[in-house]
Amino acid sequence: MNYKSVTGKNWLFKQYDENYAKKIYETFHFSEILSKIISIRKIELDQIENFINPTIKKNIPNPNSIKDMDIATNATISHIQKKNIIGIFGDYDVDGATSAAILAKYFKQINQPFEFLIPDRIKDGYGPNEKGFDFLIKKGSKLIITVDCGISSHMAILHAKNKGIETIVIDHHQGDIKLPEATAIVNPNQINDRSKLSYLCAAGVCFMFLVSLSNKLRNLNWFKLNNINEPDILNFLDLVSLGTICDVVPIVGLNRAIVKQGLKVFGRRKNIGLKTLYDNSKIYSQPNAYHLGYIIGPKINAGGRVGNSAFGTEILISENQERIDYLAKKLNDFNEYRKKIEIELFRKIENETKNSKDPIIFVQGKDFHEGIIGIVASRIKDKYNKPCVIISINGNIGKGSARSVFGFDIGSIIISAFQNKILINGGGHKMAGGFSININNIEKFKEFLFKKYNNLDIEKDNYKTLYLDSIILPTALNVEFYNNIDVLSPFGTGNPEPKFLIENLKLANSNIVGNQHIKAIFYSKNNNVVKAIAFNSIGTVLESYLVKNNKSSMNIAGTLISNNYNGKNNIEFVINDISVNNI
Repeated sequence: MNYKSVTGKNWLFKQYDENYAKKIYETFHFSEILSKIISIRKIELDQIENFINPTIKKNIPNPNSIKDMDIATNATISHIQKKNIIGIFGDYDVDGATSAAILAKYFKQINQPFEFLIPDRIKDGYGPNEKGFDFLIKKGSKLIITVDCGISSHMAILHAKNKGIETIVIDHHQGDIKLPEATAIVNPNQINDRSKLSYLCAAGVCFMFLVSLSNKLRNLNWFKLNNINEPDILNFLDLVSLGTICDVVPIVGLNRAIVKQGLKVFGRRKNIGLKTLYDNSKIYSQPNAYHLGYIIGPKINAGGRVGNSAFGTEILISENQERIDYLAKKLNDFNEYRKKIEIELFRKIENETKNSKDPIIFVQGKDFHEGIIGIVASRIKDKYNKPCVIISINGNIGKGSARSVFGFDIGSIIISAFQNKILINGGGHKMAGGFSININNIEKFKEFLFKKYNNLDIEKDNYKTLYLDSIILPTALNVEFYNNIDVLSPFGTGNPEPKFLIENLKLANSNIVGNQHIKAIFYSKNNNVVKAIAFNSIGTVLESYLVKNNKSSMNIAGTLISNNYNGKNNIEFVINDISVNNI
């Protein structure tokens, strides 16, 4: 059947080996649909068990496989032995907040004095700066560890070095060939790293650092000599999984084990700050990747985007319920404000770009909130299936955020532009990046980007393709089917959620929720009910088809989601796209 997408996408079913699917079915006694989806993912037969039940033990390599890990470990232990204060300098996003919290909670448990600082996005900008380092030095820090930042911070790190302060960089962003003069740079994305762990976020690298640190302290008999219980770092996996999900890194290898096991730790609700955020969000079911990525993560992020940047880290560290309650309320307020201005900016930019034929969405403006441009760029990218760059101009300087599509490495391109002196600074990874630029160079940067894109040998038509796993019946929207498919979770980059198609539905009812989403109820020819939701669909082409008076026969493509209401799980269909059947 030829499906005419209302969004202009081409619907294609993923190819798979029917014989291999049958072999999986016979070997593991999975359902036919689960066997099919595993076959589509081309998971080797001997890897299927580990894929479904990944453990840290089976998937973690030697932490010292990461370059400079042993140097960083030894340097940190030297300061621990001397009881020197250790400064933690983090980024203001979720990955930065969780990374800083992981180190802070570990240091708390071993009675190691520390200070932490999260810079203000607007006032301080991204990454270490001399002012921030001086703050930590004045607090007595003899060692400064940067987390989720630092790979490009030459001047700040040199400033610390000149003051006799050691620095360790724990990061995952791509950097220049020339690296800062730090004591150690622990970053699996640096050019000469051979660990094959480039997919880790900063929280994941911090976890590996703590594995190395604990191993070394144990071998030195330090815990026993100091009468300190060795921390169980597996208890930090809730924070590591939160950073991993929110930084949208590939859910493969060790990351898959981190998220799978981290969700279990999260469910035990031992972190008081996370528990409070979870309870205040009125989530009553076992936590999943959706909860972390779309409900909890944005609240922690909101402090860095539009409020107090330190609040996200502090709520993850604090054990004072009164303080946590205050922080949770403030973060929720920040998040509601973030949503409001995000919607306004999204609609403004959408209106400006809806007729653009350019291969990259490139927008600049003086009234763009710096804390919001990244998330809006992500939404614009998703809508148009094009890389998106948004620049907020203040005086002669522009602050930019970029989000990309598969095959267009925006992080390396930003670094290249910096090396070519087009940008003041900048960095990132394959799918996202940030930068500062003199306004006189904006057009030059745009030309640079477009040239890089046009020279790429990638299938650009893939951006207009929606790949589907299988057709399902309306009766498949039940808990048993959902749980059957959910064994493949956690989902994300590298392991996308299975996308399904339900055919020949009529719209019964619809309503707007949260000012930007549409809930809809469909019925089939056999009068089976399908409950569905289209996220962020207000103002899009989907809105015009999800109205009460629409009598067209439709096919809906998307994923499944489980909602817990009054103690009962309800399975809904998340609409990614619609096609209309000829009457």
